[in-house]
Amino acid sequence: MADTKTAATTPTAITVHKQSRELELAFASGEVYSLPFEFLRVQSPSAEVRGHGAGQEVLQTGKRNVLMTAIDPVGNYAVQLHFSDGHNTGIYTWDYLHWLGANKDQLWEDYMKRLEAAGFTRETGRDAPMPEAQGKGGSCGHKH
Repeated sequence: MADTKTAATTPTAITVHKQSRELELAFASGEVYSLPFEFLRVQSPSAEVRGHGAGQEVLQTGKRNVLMTAIDPVGNYAVQLHFSDGHNTGIYTWDYLHWLGANKDQLWEDYMKRLEAAGFTRETGRDAPMPEAQGKGGSCGHKH
């Protein structure tokens, strides 16, 4: 028996927009979702991000400028995304990508609140690239 949910959430088109840093997914229903690379990276379904159970999630920080460097098909049900920070272990199923698109606004708002509660911005955090030496002070990213 065919899984009708998966068939309904299989994209009819996938477009990588490098300039705007978005992955666009179109579905037979007419839905079209543009998912920013940063959003996809921080919502990765990998164990590195999700943990191995409830309460083990790892807040992803400093991912504002992350790029998608490759996208590989995984069977007929998913893609594996490769990011410029070296992350490439999440398998994004069609169902998961559709769910991300349908819930993007709420997920993004929740992410912003978690960042703020942890004292980070989209540019700062343990994963942020170290700024170039700026003459005064160190390059630790903190204001002195």
